[in-house]
Amino acid sequence: MDSHRTTPGMPSSRAVLVTGCSSGIGHATALVLAKAGFPVWASARDVTGLGELEAAGCRVLELDVTDEQSRIAAVRQVEAEHGAVGVLVNNAGHGGGGPVEEFPLDIVRETFETNVFAVVRLCQLALPSMRARRSGLIVNIGSVAGLITLPAEFPYATTKCAVESLSDSLRLDAAPFGISVTLIEPGPVRTRFMDNAELHRPTADENSPYAVYKANAAKLIAGAHRSDGPFGVLKAADVAAVILKAATAPRPKARYKVGGQARLGPAARRILSDRGWDALMRLMVPFPAPPAQGR
Repeated sequence: MDSHRTTPGMPSSRAVLVTGCSSGIGHATALVLAKAGFPVWASARDVTGLGELEAAGCRVLELDVTDEQSRIAAVRQVEAEHGAVGVLVNNAGHGGGGPVEEFPLDIVRETFETNVFAVVRLCQLALPSMRARRSGLIVNIGSVAGLITLPAEFPYATTKCAVESLSDSLRLDAAPFGISVTLIEPGPVRTRFMDNAELHRPTADENSPYAVYKANAAKLIAGAHRSDGPFGVLKAADVAAVILKAATAPRPKARYKVGGQARLGPAARRILSDRGWDALMRLMVPFPAPPAQGR
């Protein structure tokens, strides 16, 4: 099936809506797509920092992906001018991880609201006009964290696992209507992501039984975001280039792994048993023996 087939008399839309463009992957994606000639709508909760994108030809759009009226208004504004969102890039999201026991449910819910439910809702809003044209592309930004879970990555990794399954379900739903769905699975990217993740963690507690474990996990994650070489940290532009590749492909792939860590980690996970993987994680992130409990 031609994933870009259109209904006679109703042309497809090339308009791109990108969420989370204030920095990182979203900013780089809006820039590269605009330079490639796409009509790009670059969105963020605060548009005051989108001057470079506006200068590059992007239309800037205020969008809080967790607010229903904001979501509706953003999609309808693009549709009013172009008839439909041609390419929806669901990039907005945030990190934040730790032991399951210590995460308050309100932070867990907020992380799912941003990383999962907002993605679902934006797809729901954009799909009707895409279906009418039998054309469109939805690009969901996943993560290597959706393929392998490192210690103390709850709830972030859990949300990225959900995006994996969501993309698989949506791809099957949308294909009969000529709509493609692709999932981008990057390894660690050098952006402000790690700094922003600190805003979505519980207050540090030096008396926590997980204190040393969390510190060791943080060292592992920080190291992954600093390393160079073929298995090192990516630049936002590296991921944006892959998104451009998907947006210009006649038949985009279901998945694009980006970077050596996104390829090596899942391969190692498949080879090792659950016990083998757990043992490897214990070596990489030591967990001191808990003190003996008195009777």
